[in-house]
Amino acid sequence: MIRRISIVDYGMGNLFSVARAFSHLGCAVAVTSDPAAVREAEAVLLPGVGAFAEAMARLDAAGLSQALRDRAAADRPLFGVCLGMQLLFAESAEYGRHSGLGIFRGAVAPLPAAAGLKIPHMGWNQVRAAGGEPILRGLDGEDFYFVHSFAVPASPEAAGTTDYGGPFVSAAARGAVAATQFHPEKSSAAGLALYRNWLEDF
Repeated sequence: MIRRISIVDYGMGNLFSVARAFSHLGCAVAVTSDPAAVREAEAVLLPGVGAFAEAMARLDAAGLSQALRDRAAADRPLFGVCLGMQLLFAESAEYGRHSGLGIFRGAVAPLPAAAGLKIPHMGWNQVRAAGGEPILRGLDGEDFYFVHSFAVPASPEAAGTTDYGGPFVSAAARGAVAATQFHPEKSSAAGLALYRNWLEDF
């Protein structure tokens, strides 16, 4: 089981709430912007709030993009949350077309405009398990907390899906790399259970 988490600080994430969630689960938490520390950490969490292009520019400038790709290539534990999940995909169409980390297959797109639905998608919504990945073990059909205007419509790495004007990938996983579009740290008991599932797999 993972006991130590390093949270990537590139100036675009809610570090406090994520750190508090993992501390509650008994993990030692460190915050780092050092690429070497990201490569060597027992487990890494990539948070994110804001614009995709700015986030990638900050990761690139700090040397963190390649460190995160190296972790994924070595199949070492890495978890992305919200924008942090989107950054793991190949590209985004958020205000132009921008390359992502390319760890997961798929592209980020605007949520579809649908009658009666507000953008951003903000609040609680149901997540259905897909693909048999263990991060949603015992959590199929649970509600989690979302705040986003963009999402990945489909991916071979989909581990969970949610409907909001159409289906989108709300969780993704392959090997030791996992991610959620929703915020587990803001999702009460279900969110802590999801993080615990991930921690216990390694």
